Amino acid sequence: MIRSLLISLLALAALLPTPALAWGEYSHRSTAAIAAANLSPRARSSMQRLLRAAPLLGTPDCPLDSIGDASVWADCVRRDRDRWGYTSPWHYQNVDICAPFALEPNCPNGNCAYAQVERNFKILSDRSLPDNVRLEAFAFLVHFTGDLHQPLHAGDRHDRGGNDVDADYGIIPGLNLHWIWDGPLAERAISTPPQIIRSYGPDERAGIVTGTPEDWSREAWQVSRDIAYARALDGDPCGPKPQGTVVIDEPDVAASTEALRLQVVRAGLRLADMLEKAL
Repeated sequence: MIRSLLISLLALAALLPTPALAWGEYSHRSTAAIAAANLSPRARSSMQRLLRAAPLLGTPDCPLDSIGDASVWADCVRRDRDRWGYTSPWHYQNVDICAPFALEPNCPNGNCAYAQVERNFKILSDRSLPDNVRLEAFAFLVHFTGDLHQPLHAGDRHDRGGNDVDADYGIIPGLNLHWIWDGPLAERAISTPPQIIRSYGPDERAGIVTGTPEDWSREAWQVSRDIAYARALDGDPCGPKPQGTVVIDEPDVAASTEALRLQVVRAGLRLADMLEKAL
């Protein structure tokens, strides 16, 4: 019986999102994989050349050997608070879902995801800069493009993007709304057939690779308001603060899956388009 209980607890722990990561590692790496599958041979070759500069960044505990590594590098390095702690606000932009959409008040001095997407795209595009400088920008761009498309890195109800909303994921207790959307809910959505990690044709990409990081921020904010918070709060995203723990059940999962899948596809294809231009 004890052995069975331990196995069950280990299985449960494996389902929990890792607190050191933001938009969960599976989601970030899936975004990167979509981008890689939609890059031209020329852009891929330029990316591989930049990656050879990784030792110059001085982050041996945070590998940077591939676009997949780049997708989680920013989460890895920020564990070193003395050196990289200043980057923490770059991973999100808590825009109030119960007020008119406004990015600037929630992005002081460029300290938010969309501003860092724009900044690092410009740095990566500057071919006069040293490879190590452009590589750092590349890693940040890959990661923050993913974060920008995570609805609960974009929308907020004065609860740190759902971090202060206690939530159970089905029978898994003791989580919060942000963790659920970052981890198990996103992982389930991405792994639901049909496969989203693939090469996309021009017609498929045309309807997605449009707009600006500000436009993409608004999209993610709308998903947070209309689906993430609305489902968690029984239909009214701006209703009273929940008393006790909310439960994300199977109907909530079903209602959220397509929106989450689309956000990852959008992130991957938009990242591919930016990398194609910058590299």
